[in-house]
Parts: sequence; C-alpha cells; structure tokens
Amino acid sequence: MRSSLEIHDLASGKSRVVLQSDSVIEAPNWAPSGDHLLVNGGGRLFRVPLDAPRLVPLDTGHAMRLNNDHGISPDGKWLAISSHRGRGSEIFVMPAAGGTLRLVSPDSPSWWHGWSPDGKRLAYVAARNERRVIDVYTIGVEGGEETRLTWGEGHCDGPDYSPDGAQIYYNCDRDGHAQIWVMGTDGSGQRKLFADEYVNWFPHPSPCGRHLLYLAYPPGTTGHPADLPVALVLADAQGGNRRRVLEFNGGQGTMNVPNWAPDGSAFAYVRYEAPGR
Repeated sequence: MRSSLEIHDLASGKSRVVLQSDSVIEAPNWAPSGDHLLVNGGGRLFRVPLDAPRLVPLDTGHAMRLNNDHGISPDGKWLAISSHRGRGSEIFVMPAAGGTLRLVSPDSPSWWHGWSPDGKRLAYVAARNERRVIDVYTIGVEGGEETRLTWGEGHCDGPDYSPDGAQIYYNCDRDGHAQIWVMGTDGSGQRKLFADEYVNWFPHPSPCGRHLLYLAYPPGTTGHPADLPVALVLADAQGGNRRRVLEFNGGQGTMNVPNWAPDGSAFAYVRYEAPGR
C-alpha cells in the first residue's frame, strides 16, 4: 500500500503532498509549534519535519506496538500514545522529544484520542469488564480515576475536545450507523449534530473554533476500515453547512487523531493507493 501524506489549505482549497511512502503511514497529528507532523507506521512513531519532510523515528522506549492513536499536548511538551501490551492497548504519556513512558490508563484496552485545551485531561475510548462495547472516558493526565461519559448506547469513538474545552465531539452508532455527536465534558447534553446516510467518524474541531472536520464512509460501512472511497467533510462547529472538500481512497489511518494546523488554516491527512492501482 502506498501512502501519501498531504496538507489541505482552506484558503486556496488546494492540497500538497508532503511525503510519500511505499509502506503504510497513518494518523497525522500537527505539532503546536507548527513545524512538524507526527505519524505512525509499523508499530513505531515518526516525526515529519515540514521544512525537510522525511520519517524521523521517535524514541518511545518499550512501546514498540503503537497503534494510530497519538497526539502532542497543547503546550508541545508531552505526547500521549496508545500501545499494545498484555491484554490490549494502553495509554502512556512521555516527553514530546522522546524518553521515559508513564502509564496513564488504569485498565486495558484503552485508546487515546484528545487532549483538553488546558492540557490537564485526556479523552479516550475503552472497553471495560470483559465487554467489547466501546465507550468514551476522560482521565487526568497524571492518571487516577477515570470518568465514563457514555454507557453502552452504541459503539462510541474518536472523542476530541472543542477549543474552548467545554464540549467533546465524538462519533456513535447508537441510532443505527455512526454519526457525529457532541456532549459536555461531564457527559451531559449528548446530542447528534445531524443525520445522513453516510457512516461518519473522527470529528475534529479546528483550533479557531470555526470548523469541524470529519471522515465520511460510504453508506453501509461497518466499523472504520482501510482502503475504501471516503470523503473529508468540512462543517461549521454545529455540524451545519457541510461540504465534501476531498474524496479519495482512505479510511483507517487517514485522520484518526487531531490533524489541524495550530492556526486552523489547514489540515493534514493520508490517502492510500494499492500497488498497480
């Protein structure tokens, strides 16, 4: 599978290729400094400097089975990662430049998805008590007791904080297929932003608060697989004025984590192409 890491500029409506690879790279996360992206591939994490794009391995200690759920803290000092160990994925925090890991999640499996704007809490999804129902949780960045926000109403995934820290966007299939939802950070006021026939995942609000970006799968898609014709849809913060800004082959790995430029002027994503296609 050939991967193309790209950046889409909102003002021009044009995309540019940052880097291409003959291996699978996934889940671009834009550093708050604006000068590099993070991606994962083959269980490892890589920096991609934007002034000289290339895959620069990051030291993640004993975590060598990373999935594509990772992100840099708002102050740029820390990195949250999800890595498989023992019974499943666990969440760790480490220095953004690499170094010593600190376990945060109290149980597994747990998959990180968002930092609160003040850097004090993490939003993630998890399955608990031997059940495979995926729900949304938050926890302090230092660990401790987790707070469960959804309660098995459906498969909930992709939680990401609004830039003012008052809400969490997420996707859930409680009404039949995955749609975009929003709730207070205490789980209150859960509501669906809109309803359509597409299977919608991974909502990411822009840092400026004006936009909401999400991934739309074809109707009837189960889960969030790779290698399908998908669209990236841009909406306002309340889910209105939706427009499909890009359509290509992608899915899993295209934009699983927060992927906006720090000023909200652009976003990063990955498209895929099978050999010979």
